[in-house]
Amino acid sequence: MSAIDFKVIKTDRDSAARLGSLTTPHGRIDTPIFMPVGTQGTVKAMIPEELREVGSQIILANTYHLYIRPGHEVVGRLGGLHEFMHWDGPILTDSGGFQVFSLGELRKISEEGVKFQSHLDGSYHFISPEGAIGIQEALGGDIIMCFDECPPYPAEYDYVQRSTALTYRWAERCKMAKRRDDQALFGIVQGGMYKDLRERSAAELCALEFDGYALGGLSVGEEREMMYEIIAHCAPLLPADKPRYVMGIGTPEDLIEAINFGVDMFDCVMPTRNARNGMLFTTTGSINIKNAAYAEDRSPIDEECSCYVCNNYSRAYLRHLYRSGEILASRLNTWHNLHYYLSLMAKARQAIAEEGFAQFRREFYGKRKSM
Repeated sequence: MSAIDFKVIKTDRDSAARLGSLTTPHGRIDTPIFMPVGTQGTVKAMIPEELREVGSQIILANTYHLYIRPGHEVVGRLGGLHEFMHWDGPILTDSGGFQVFSLGELRKISEEGVKFQSHLDGSYHFISPEGAIGIQEALGGDIIMCFDECPPYPAEYDYVQRSTALTYRWAERCKMAKRRDDQALFGIVQGGMYKDLRERSAAELCALEFDGYALGGLSVGEEREMMYEIIAHCAPLLPADKPRYVMGIGTPEDLIEAINFGVDMFDCVMPTRNARNGMLFTTTGSINIKNAAYAEDRSPIDEECSCYVCNNYSRAYLRHLYRSGEILASRLNTWHNLHYYLSLMAKARQAIAEEGFAQFRREFYGKRKSM
């Protein structure tokens, strides 16, 4: 028995977009959905009650960072992530693979796992597929991920072929190592930008019968059109009755296109990281709140936005906060950006329910000044 229950409620008549319901031990999620990233057990600048207010249904936490600090054993002894961070909704934990592999020269890959140096103090650590599962079981997320190797871009075919085969063998070991019945385990399809390797990876992982499937190794430097081509090619290869998750993609356009291809779940640091850097998302495109043009601008960030920030603060005030280095700038900017992303998901769900996703997609692009 799976720890989750996923149902496709409706499929759009003019695209592969799907409206779904994903039930977890900590609550139900309406899909398609965006997951705010809580790297170290916190979505930066937001408290859980505020995350609920902006429409968050599920959040993501990073296994690597929590393993390094404060340690998964500590989190486990303190009741797991839900109790530790005061979030009673669903949580997905990544495997730590992407973070480990992004360490570059600080890590060494072998059949057994990965030896790496901490980005904090240079201390040596080793994570195997079994270890990644053990860490995530201690953290206590509702959905956990297989340990995988994320190949760089560009990469030679032979390397990606070996890497994809290693990811499959690690996936087998992850499934064997899993002990908790109250957690769902997702497999991660790799294969770089090579369609035949993606097909092989998807077929092999589907044969292992995971609770859900993710596409990894995207948004790693490839052109946007190439990324869309891979998503469009891979999504139909995954079981229609299981949730489909594209890891780490993040512009609003990326999400709309992936939904169009039949993807259900997304995560990215973009809305929160960009907020802290003064980049805000709006219906017509992005704005840089640092610009002098907003020094006396009384208008909200987005005239079409209903969030707390747009209802109460002007662009001029937000620019002042940012240029003054005030903590409130990060809080308000993050609040707005997350509301924008989660509202976009809600509108997409409504459009699918009303059999109007194609029209919604056209209107979305029609309002973008940058398009």
